Amino acid sequence: MTWTRMDYGRLLDDFNVGAVYQHPFELTVDESVIGPYMASFIDATPTWTSTPFAKGLGFAGRPVPPHLLLNLGLSFSVHDTSQQAIAHLAYVKVAFPKALPVGGTVRAASRVIGAKPSSKGDKGVVHVQTVLVDEHGDRVLDFERKALIRAGAMSDRPHVPHDTAAAMGRSPDTDVGDTIASRPLPAGLFQPPLWGRLQDFEPGAVLVHANGRTVGDTEHMRLSAVCRNSHPLHWDAVYAKANSFAGERVVYGGLVLAWTLTQSSLDTGGHLLWEREWSAGAHPAPVLAGDTIFSATRVETVTQLSADVGEVTLRVVGVKNARPEALLAEGHDLFTAERAKDKADRTAAKVVEITRRVLVRS
Repeated sequence: MTWTRMDYGRLLDDFNVGAVYQHPFELTVDESVIGPYMASFIDATPTWTSTPFAKGLGFAGRPVPPHLLLNLGLSFSVHDTSQQAIAHLAYVKVAFPKALPVGGTVRAASRVIGAKPSSKGDKGVVHVQTVLVDEHGDRVLDFERKALIRAGAMSDRPHVPHDTAAAMGRSPDTDVGDTIASRPLPAGLFQPPLWGRLQDFEPGAVLVHANGRTVGDTEHMRLSAVCRNSHPLHWDAVYAKANSFAGERVVYGGLVLAWTLTQSSLDTGGHLLWEREWSAGAHPAPVLAGDTIFSATRVETVTQLSADVGEVTLRVVGVKNARPEALLAEGHDLFTAERAKDKADRTAAKVVEITRRVLVRS
């Protein structure tokens, strides 16, 4: 009997700098996607949860939450960039230049920025830019990331011709963050009784968020399916036993980031108007089913932009199976990037770290 097996993703030698990959999915992000996804996140940001609030900001309707956009972009790109990856290493820059309304349609593409082998030659770091483009050809998500990829070349990957001429889309003429920052907020816009207006933030302040989140085994698999993530590390116990450093399935990192951010939203998101940019992000350690995620935030900068709107820079971290205040009391530096530390000073419990620039109500 003859048979054919088609494998996806790429090994290190398959990445050519400048190459563009059009990813296979096109998805209308309607309530059938939003509902199952958001049911796993307690998000206090009314921009993503309230249609009247979103319309008060000038949107036609409720925008898709940025953490879902990132999870869709990451997941769509797995098919061509990271299905053979050992680990996701870093979020270099993540921007949300245009809102995607609920019901909008997206597709994704990636461009190879760099591919560098390790000194041993058995693996290497690949740097890609990925975009989500709406049905009008405008970018609603534009991000760069780095992944650790095994050396070699794929022999069983099907080569399907496709047109990449417009795959990366175009940057919108006006950045949505600039539009929000330039407009006065309308009278009567919902004001939740929560901390987190511009004047509440003080540079250097550390907020330890009270809620923890234990990750369910079937839950993280279901959410990976909602986002269209096809990496077998998250799905296939047989594959994971042979290929995962943990010897079992690993929770998809984009979900870990989303849980960390939404856990912080009761303290920092009630008056948040838009996510400008994320940077300096990484997953220093994996999360497995049954682990509990806690989060903490340090305020970096506070800037008044107009009478109604300001910008805040926040450093957000997630840790597993230990409360942040206990780690801080033990002397851990939670907010410095783990790769910037000496090995002896690293925090083994840290599972995600990222810097956010956000617009908030004054």
